[in-house]
Amino acid sequence: MQVGIFAKTFAGKDPATVMAASAAAGYQGVAYSMTCSGLEAMPDQITQAQIAAITDAARSTGQAIMSLSGTYNMIHPDPVVRAKGHARLAVLAAAARSIGTSLITLCTGTRDAADQWRHHPDNTTPQAWDDLIQSFKIAVQISEKYDIYLGVEPELANVVNGADAARRLIEQMQSDRIRIVLDPANLFETTPDPKPILHHAIQLLAPHIAMAHAKDRTPTGGFATAGTGVVDFPDFLTTLRNAGFNGPLVTHGLTATEAPQVATFLRGLS
Repeated sequence: MQVGIFAKTFAGKDPATVMAASAAAGYQGVAYSMTCSGLEAMPDQITQAQIAAITDAARSTGQAIMSLSGTYNMIHPDPVVRAKGHARLAVLAAAARSIGTSLITLCTGTRDAADQWRHHPDNTTPQAWDDLIQSFKIAVQISEKYDIYLGVEPELANVVNGADAARRLIEQMQSDRIRIVLDPANLFETTPDPKPILHHAIQLLAPHIAMAHAKDRTPTGGFATAGTGVVDFPDFLTTLRNAGFNGPLVTHGLTATEAPQVATFLRGLS
């Protein structure tokens, strides 16, 4: 597995600065956000000069572009907001291959209008699921047009809130454009032993996993830096390997100061 990191872990508004910091910390690639190019995460336009700056930085630092962040609230209660997200997804998709990746990571969303990562009780309603399917029909059309893949991350606060919901989405959409981004810390909050939850997720989703994340949980349910919490990362990565996964392992939820230590930890396991 290649070990990567969220590019926006590092300060900087140009790709050369950010990727040089990633390489110096011991990472082999980045999950890139357009904020690292001084733009909005989902901009209305990406110029050829901006694309060239990213590819030049990747080449000069030896960094792989493992994915491109395209997170918008796919079930936002306002359809106008959803439509704006779809339009911006198309902008990212049109640039992704030139930037150097075929994977755009998404947020399946929440009915919370202010925060796409915050749980809302209406997330479990049939209408929320129907809106998700309609959003994915548009997203899949975009992905087919630009030959990219859509990374879906099961996330407790979102409408796709676990492995079973992710499998339901895949089966309902019947599209090979949908891939899974598996973050162990997003599959549970507090549990004496998360292994059964993680093993179930890997077993259920293995053929579709394109990326794994490395984030941890404290015993009380807070997020933690990989290797400092309750996730048994040796077991998690061994189970992924045994299921046939050999894709990128990307860490986030850490500071730039912590990044070298986490790189050493993850590269020792991968």
